[in-house]
Amino acid sequence: MSTLQSVSENTAPLPPAGTTLLETRGIVKSFGAVQALRGVDFEARSGEVTALLGDNGAGKSTLIKCIAGTYIPDCGEILVGGVPQHFHTPSDATRAGIETVYQDLALCDNLDVVANLFLGREQVHTWIPSVFRTMSEERMEKFSTDALSTLRINIPSVRNQVAQLSGGQRQSVAVAKAVLWSPKVVILDEPTAALGVAQTRQVLDLVLRLKERGLAVVIITHNMVDAFEVADIAIVMRLGRRVARLKVSEVTPEDVVAAITGARTFDDLAKA
Repeated sequence: MSTLQSVSENTAPLPPAGTTLLETRGIVKSFGAVQALRGVDFEARSGEVTALLGDNGAGKSTLIKCIAGTYIPDCGEILVGGVPQHFHTPSDATRAGIETVYQDLALCDNLDVVANLFLGREQVHTWIPSVFRTMSEERMEKFSTDALSTLRINIPSVRNQVAQLSGGQRQSVAVAKAVLWSPKVVILDEPTAALGVAQTRQVLDLVLRLKERGLAVVIITHNMVDAFEVADIAIVMRLGRRVARLKVSEVTPEDVVAAITGARTFDDLAKA
């Protein structure tokens, strides 16, 4: 059993590569008179990276927030491992095996790496039941060190404050925090935004390692180079609808841009 699984709340093995772990069917979401999602279908499979692409206002963020439990869809279904789910809070999505890393990373700069990885899930040692408990600092530090090592994330020390880390290291810690509890699906919102070349390479390599571990990885990005670097499938949204699901190896960046802008239709492109 891996170190990450040993501290997980859900140690069930992931299914074979290619198994649909996350699916949405006909998701609709409106904000007043504005219909942000118009019956969106979406799939993410184990051992695959799915890039969710589209122009600003296409509905990408709204779809992800419905999947992550931040928004409640007006209608439609969300299934995890083939089981229908009804998310009312982000905690519901987390318990179902979906972890989302947003652009702001949700890390506490003034805390060290260990504290950030276990924030809200601290490991405790009970000395006197219901009377005296202490945090298991050594245990959390060991788990953190082993988890980062398993994912091949290089951090000078897990006791360094997050504020002392580079952008790539901070992004990697946020991803490690998500996968520490053995989710089925990891969603990364613009994971390489504002990163330099070397830091971007570090994060993209980490995305590929998550894929190798059998997770279903979803990346939302405007960077076509990054999408073609790591993604197996590209799902394109436009004006609140899914307009294409493409096998990245069979299309070009120009094809995807044409789908994003509406210059070409789904039937013109290679279907996945």
